[in-house]
This record gives sequence, C-alpha cells and structure tokens, in this order.
Amino acid sequence: MNDPSKTSANKMAGSDHDLAKPLSPTTGLRQSLSSYGDTHFSLFLRKAFIKALGYSEDALSRPIVGIVNTSSGLNPCHANGPQLLEAAKRGVHLAGGLAVDFPTISLHESFAAPTSMFLRNLMSMDTEEMIRAQPVDSVVLIGGCDKTTPAQLMGAISANKPAIHLVTGPMMPGSHNGVRIGACTDCRNNWAKYRAGAIDIEEIAELNDELAPTAGTCGVMGTASTMACLLVALGMMPLKGATPAAVSSARLRVAEDAGTRAVFLTQNPHLTPQGILSRESFVNAITVLQAIGGSTNAVVHLLAIANRHPAVAGQINLNTIDEVGRRTPLLVDLKPSGDNYMTDFHAAGGMPALLHQLRPLLHLDALTVTGHTLGQELYLAGPVRPLAPNSPVNCIRPFDSPLYPQSSLVVLRGNLAPRGAVIKASASKDRRLLSHSGPAVVFRGTADLAQRIDSPDLTATADSVLVLQGIGPIGNPGMPEAGMVPIPRKLAVEQGVGDMLRISDGRMSGTAGGTIVLHIAPESVDPSSVLGVVEDGDMITCDVESRSLRVELTDEEIQSRILRRSQTAATAAEDTSLGGAGGSTSHWVERENMRGYRGLYMRSVNQADEGADFDFLTAAGPAGRN
Repeated sequence: MNDPSKTSANKMAGSDHDLAKPLSPTTGLRQSLSSYGDTHFSLFLRKAFIKALGYSEDALSRPIVGIVNTSSGLNPCHANGPQLLEAAKRGVHLAGGLAVDFPTISLHESFAAPTSMFLRNLMSMDTEEMIRAQPVDSVVLIGGCDKTTPAQLMGAISANKPAIHLVTGPMMPGSHNGVRIGACTDCRNNWAKYRAGAIDIEEIAELNDELAPTAGTCGVMGTASTMACLLVALGMMPLKGATPAAVSSARLRVAEDAGTRAVFLTQNPHLTPQGILSRESFVNAITVLQAIGGSTNAVVHLLAIANRHPAVAGQINLNTIDEVGRRTPLLVDLKPSGDNYMTDFHAAGGMPALLHQLRPLLHLDALTVTGHTLGQELYLAGPVRPLAPNSPVNCIRPFDSPLYPQSSLVVLRGNLAPRGAVIKASASKDRRLLSHSGPAVVFRGTADLAQRIDSPDLTATADSVLVLQGIGPIGNPGMPEAGMVPIPRKLAVEQGVGDMLRISDGRMSGTAGGTIVLHIAPESVDPSSVLGVVEDGDMITCDVESRSLRVELTDEEIQSRILRRSQTAATAAEDTSLGGAGGSTSHWVERENMRGYRGLYMRSVNQADEGADFDFLTAAGPAGRN
C-alpha cells in the first residue's frame, strides 16, 4: 500500500527524492531523459507532460512496454494493425505493465518508390533511435510487409533493449473460376499469361479483384512469410506466431500473448536481442529458410541482421547459406516452390510441426525470447498431431521424403560473381536451365529493358541468357525486385517459352519463380564489376551443381573491358561537370554530391553480400566496410 505521508515532491521524482543523488537511468520514466542539465527537472517535466494524457501515478510506476505502431493508410499488409495494437495492449495490462504505443515508418512493397528496400535502412534507423530515445523497458515490434520485419530487427539489435516481434500475418487466398489464387505468386503467373495472350483484359481485371482479398501479407512463401518463419527460428518470436491469418481470432490471441511476454521481458533485462541471438540462432534460421523454400530476399536481410550483432558479425556469410543448404531438404510445399498457401501451412501445424521435422539439423540449445531454449519450447509445445496422408492441407513433407533433396537456395561464384550470387533452385520452372550455357542478351537498366524486351527485333532465343545490369544497391538505387526479367513476348507467345536463365545484380520478389540468378556482387556499376562489362553474344555458363557462374572470356579481355569502361566513365563524369549527359556509371562518382537521404544511401550502402546495410550502422561501423 502507498504511504499516504509520501510527499508530492517525492512522487514527482519517484523514490530518489534527494536532489543531490543521481537518478537511476535504467528503468521506467527515468531512462532516456531529455537533456536539460538537471536530471531531476527532466523527470519532473516529463511526468508533468505525460500526465496530460491522463496517466496516474500508479500507472506510471509500472514497467513500460512500448508498442511500435506501423499502421498506414498506404499499407494493406498492416491494415489489421489497430486490432493487433489493442490486443497487445490488453496482454501488457493483464500482466501488470503499462503499454504505450508510438509510430515509426511504415513500408509496403507496392507503395514505396523506387523500392521499399531503398527505405529499409531508414526504417531501421527510425526504429533504433525511437527505442533508444524513449522511456520503454521493452518493445513489441508490430510489422509484416517484406522489409518491415528485418528493418525492425536490425534496429532492435542496435538499440538492444528487450524486444519481441508480432507479425501482422498472411492474408487469406481468393478464388477465380473455382480455383484458389493469392498474392503474389498468382499475380505474376497470371500477368505472364496476360502478356502471352493466354488470357484477355477482362479476365485479368477479374483476377485483380481476387488476388488480395483480405488484409495481411502475401499468402505464399514470399518475403513476408519467410521472415515471419525466420523470426521464430531466430528465437525472436514464439513458435506459433508466424502462420495464423491476419484476419483470424488466432492472430489476436498471438498479439495478446506478445504483450504479456513483453512484460516478462521487462523483468528479464538480459533477454535483449544481442543476449538472445547467437551464431547458432542464425544457423537455425538458415536451416528453416532452406526447408521452406524461402525468399532470396531473406539472404540479404539475414546478412544485414547478423552484421548488426557485435558477437555474430562476420560469422554469417554467403558460405554459411550454401553450407547449410547442402544438408537441408525442402519440406514445405508452398508457392512459389510448391503449390499451397500459408493457410495450409498453418493448418498443417505451422512452425512447430516444421521444427519437429528439422530437429536433427537444429541447434536446440539456442535461446529464445521466451527465456527457454528452442528445444525446451518444442518440448513444451508437445507432439504435433499427424494429418491424414491425403489431407489437402498436408503441405509439410517428412524429413526423409522431401519436396526437393537439398539446397533450395544456392550460392554461386565465378568471374561474373567473385563475391557471390544467389539462385532459388527449387523455384526453377525448367530444371535443365540449372546447368546451362547460352549467349547473353544484355539490357543496360530497367528503362532499356522496358523499351526492348517485347520488340520483335530482339535477338533472343530460348537458349539466350537475359542479363539485366544497373539494378544493384547503388545502380538503381535500392536494388529493385526487377530481377525476374519477363520472357520476351515473341518467345512466350510464338514458342511457348515459360522459363529462361536470367541474371542480374538486383532482387526478385519472394513470390516469384523461375531460373533466376540474383544479387551478383559486386554490382554492375562498381568500377571493378565483370557483370558491368558483359556484352551481347558473350557466352555465359551457370552450373548449380558446381556452384559456378561465369562469362566465357579470358582474364585479359575482362581487364581490358574494365579499363575501357573506367576511361569512358571518367570522360562521362567530366562531360557531366561541363553540362553533358554523363555516362551509365557517372552516378557512382556523382553520389558524393547528392543531397538528402538519397545521397546518404548512395554513399553508405554496402553490397548485397554484406546485406545492403549502411556501413555506419553495422556493428563494425564505417571502418569495417570492405
């Protein structure tokens, strides 16, 4: 019971009423005080203003849980954010904490130009600084759309206050002519049919009404669903948090539980992101990534996340991705690597069922946000009830009967990609292309691609290798999801070609499929890039089995081309300074003079093999940049 003799002055400053005594900076309203030169006055002023919101002394004495609110009228993936926020608050209050929400940037794939990846690092900075600056003892990170959850985890690791993730959840599938469809694999498949003339304008318009029928993230194993599953594998979200649908009551119960667990975190301040995550946590996440046939985007995100952690940075790289892949089978039959939707994965038991299958490959002693190890969490979850063999939702294969034997995602190297490239082998539509040589058809950027890809004069056959330059982290900028180069119309319509080998320094949507090599590093605008000097007709060889990607040119010819391009770029930069148009690589030089966030991005972003993060945000800081 409160002592009625306690003075108002003592209440204002809390229990530390001796003005000569420094305030504890660690918990509640005392932490992260604004700088007025007098800490007691800073707390006095803070309490005066927060009382304007109607909080009582009793409320303000409780552990404060910040809830990151990323709702936006331009983010349908987060349309259920207000309901999740209220449910999470309920969980906080039932557990004896005080829930206070605050906004951060909200990113959606279709509503961010030039690409949401361009803004991922900005969102991570926003998240980090708001967590650090505000008086919260733990945080619930509400997010869902592709770049949102990695941005939040990157920021949370750097801020290093206790945090728990709450994803918005996948949308439900729609229906067209009695067939289930859903964003966004079916968006791409049906658009390809429309381009090829297989369906007409009326039908594509009808499909448009059904592809995203509810709020939530894409209902296939795209980047959003992939990252949700990886958050569980990393230990940053409870086992059942990844798969319940956005519009389900189960999702609201997950939200309430997240709020309750966030109060638990305030009482266990060692369970920070840096305290939970380890190299073993990331190996578990990569194992799950390979087993679910997850998005290639997750490779970039995992590298960026790992490089934020002082004890893990440098220990997780592209070699780790490939090594884990060689021993991990593809077990989850979801689009784009399979046929089903996230609602099926949830009905089949979701992440607990998958993790039970993967037990032989997992580090079960890895810590989780619950305070238990992953092995303890699986034990507490209990056995998963087996589904009937012919169940329509039985989309999790047994460990010894996989959908694909190993290496759903493969890392390639060679003279075209000395620092690495990534291919989602399990999503190839023509497996013969996984070992293929063909002449290059080169596009010098997305504008050139749009202008020429459907030209009847395009010199391309089904054996050609479509090469798209200039869409790397700096080249576009923002590394857009343009790597799924369309099949030229004359090949798709006249010859029925459904897949070709395509390579670029950009990304593709996690919902996309095809034989597509991505994330080539260094990117084509880099002065040392071999990709940047590939020309029409050059023979390119990709062999997934040997992990090789190369252009069949001598080292002497490659160096000669690089030198010529460097001289051309220098001349173009000089012409630009005199008012000329400049060259294709001139912005590599001009970035030093760019203003605003774009200039910061262009000067600071690292390459895809490092996560495309800002050099000054990594654990190593600017000095650690290659």
